[in-house]
Amino acid sequence: MRSSPRRARRYAAALALPLAITLNALPALADLSPDPVPPDRASSTAQNGVALMRVVVADQSGVDKLEALGVDLAEYTKPVDGGIEVHAVLSPDEAQSLRDQGFDVRDAISDQSDYAANLAERRQALAAASADASATDTLTPLRAEWFTSLDNQRFLSVEVKTSATDAQTVLTATWDSGPGTAPDSGGTATMSRFTDAGQYMYHRFNAPLPITAVPTRVTITSNRGGSITVPVTKWLGEPRKAPSKHYVQDFVDHYMDPTEVTNRIVSLSKEFPKISEIIDLPYKTNGYRRQAQAQFGTGSGSALASTFYVTSKAYGSEGGNDVSVALVNPGTASAPLSVAVNGKDVVVNLATDASGAVTSTASQVVAALNGNSAASALLTAALYRTSTGTGVVTAAAATKLTDNLKAPASVSRQPFQMKALRIGKSRNGSKTGVFLYCQEHAREWVTPITCVETAERLLRNYAQDADTRKLVDDLDIFVVPTINPDGAHYSMYDYNMQRRNMVNYCAADAADPGRRNSWGVDLNRNFSVGSVRDGYTGGSTSCTSDTFAGPSELSEPETRNEVWLAEKFPNIKFAMNTHSYGGYFMWPPGAYKTAGRETLPRTDLGTEEYFWNASNHILSAVQGWRGTAIWPGRTGPVIDVLYSAAGNSADEFWYNKGIIGWDFEVGADVYDPATKQYRAVGFQPPFEEGHEEAMEFSNGQIGILEVARAYDKDKQRPDSTLVVTDTTDTSTTFTFNVDEPANVYYTLDGSRPTLSSPKLTSSGMREGAAKISIDKTTEVHWFAMDLAGNVEKNYKPDGNGKNYNKETVKVGGRR
Repeated sequence: MRSSPRRARRYAAALALPLAITLNALPALADLSPDPVPPDRASSTAQNGVALMRVVVADQSGVDKLEALGVDLAEYTKPVDGGIEVHAVLSPDEAQSLRDQGFDVRDAISDQSDYAANLAERRQALAAASADASATDTLTPLRAEWFTSLDNQRFLSVEVKTSATDAQTVLTATWDSGPGTAPDSGGTATMSRFTDAGQYMYHRFNAPLPITAVPTRVTITSNRGGSITVPVTKWLGEPRKAPSKHYVQDFVDHYMDPTEVTNRIVSLSKEFPKISEIIDLPYKTNGYRRQAQAQFGTGSGSALASTFYVTSKAYGSEGGNDVSVALVNPGTASAPLSVAVNGKDVVVNLATDASGAVTSTASQVVAALNGNSAASALLTAALYRTSTGTGVVTAAAATKLTDNLKAPASVSRQPFQMKALRIGKSRNGSKTGVFLYCQEHAREWVTPITCVETAERLLRNYAQDADTRKLVDDLDIFVVPTINPDGAHYSMYDYNMQRRNMVNYCAADAADPGRRNSWGVDLNRNFSVGSVRDGYTGGSTSCTSDTFAGPSELSEPETRNEVWLAEKFPNIKFAMNTHSYGGYFMWPPGAYKTAGRETLPRTDLGTEEYFWNASNHILSAVQGWRGTAIWPGRTGPVIDVLYSAAGNSADEFWYNKGIIGWDFEVGADVYDPATKQYRAVGFQPPFEEGHEEAMEFSNGQIGILEVARAYDKDKQRPDSTLVVTDTTDTSTTFTFNVDEPANVYYTLDGSRPTLSSPKLTSSGMREGAAKISIDKTTEVHWFAMDLAGNVEKNYKPDGNGKNYNKETVKVGGRR
């Protein structure tokens, strides 16, 4: 219930009276008339420090007192430790007076600085909207594509950017139904405005639209007056080569735990020793193990103050599970608190008063256990979360501590030896290396079997399939099917939604047994580039967060193993991190700072074009299994199509090692024609679906190997041309076209172009090459170089040759 302004003013008047007035007298004073205007709210133009404040009262009667006093309460209450939290609009004097009379007034939720910022932001938005409304907007098409997915259902995907970025700008797409048909015969749909970190990105459909006929052109119109018509192209148009009749595949028939997966690659290396070997990674994990624990007290309500827990010094599997604790009522009057230890059995004899009633509080029992040398050698005791420890404990029979781990004995409780399977005919570092790794996140059960399937295909098809033999002969392939073995064991046997590893970095207030599913480090937030500790978004420093980045960068053996592999084998030029789920194909950058959406440096134009060019081949390979299409809107840099992931591994490899790194998210949404809805598949779909995902994304991993081999064999030099895009009497605008993904280096001052010269940049996110404008006739010098290092015309940028491109671009006349 919200207080009226009249009651709020009366309350302020009461507070203006001498503070000696009792709390009981204040309601009566609140009825005084006429209403005086308190000095701190006298101005209608100055708010004078009024803020929305948190107030905590013991119970509902406290809320009633505030209401009776005429406090301006928001319609908000929340149970918290110590009572009920309510929110109140208070001036500084009002807040202080409440504190003086015993109310627990805490921090501000929002104050006048927030109000001023909101007004400024509103004024800026209104001004921008007004400016946009006064002129026709310009539309920039980013992508317009059709594709098929599963059962040959056709879909349309369109992305367009408008110069009018306010939320009042509405874009509508209209398309035909094939050559020679009416422009609006295919359908029409309003596009969604896509924003990220508060910034406008572009307009798109929230999901690709199902269509019945293939359109040739789509027209996008804006309510601001802008309009543009563009051709619709085919996404994933490259035909997938059918495997040879001797090609064998489908080697997984169930979800596998990390022990099974690791044994599988070890057995493969023994079966194919001439073309594979096992590499023991240097850092063993902590292992599938936990300290054993027991909790005494329920930890809720009035029992909170008497609740504590104990944790074994040894891991449960190393004796911690054998420790027991009993809380004994001695049954005599005036008994002292004492602790006795017999082997691994700890007995706490509780203190009693003269009547024989137990008097030992939780704090006293915790101190006694930690202060007894024999007991403290076995365990540590701690109060439960926010417990004050003042509550009297209840006697309890001997309780065995337990690590609560349920995996069978086949799963070792010792540190796990992570292994990489290295595949290649020549494993001496002379071939281009590719690193395929899976299951950084424990609950993503499809990913390790994807890596296993790929390893099986490479080794078992080598003898009879020529294409497989080319990959194994010409590449150096490293496969780590489970990066997170400890967390994955825990996910399979204890808590299926476990994302992180199993290490507990929490202090006592978050380390009780009830938190055991909230511990661990998110390995894909633990790397050193663009981390949360550098101010980037998407990781957490809270030990119970699912995106906990760890106590420091690269704190975890699992992540250090990944970095070690890249450093030990510098021939690794490509990497693929396979995750689940959603159906994405992504690359760096993968992190930004929310303020201003400050991103890690974007890849240069040539690299970005290389990523896009490769995606067509790789995603066509994915589609080749059962027809699944990864949407154009889910293809691109991580920060553009998903979110910011501070401290991820792809960024680590790209920015620190120059490794071209991709991310798969297997498990694309499935479209149901009957309901006309998309259905998410989840982390652990029924194995029938999980199997299909593993098969199609193993296809994709093979596609990445094919891209890497093409890179290794690439000796073809790029060819570029200068293209004038616009001319006026006073300026000319031009750009460069290249026949393959490559960077263009140019000069406008007549000097010889080098690798230090300006580089052609992107016009903007997903917009292609930028345009260069000049205001006088200029001789442009340039050359192109692809990612494999091939330079146009065999020009030597660091030499003295003159065989670079030259063209005079005129201003004020025809070229």
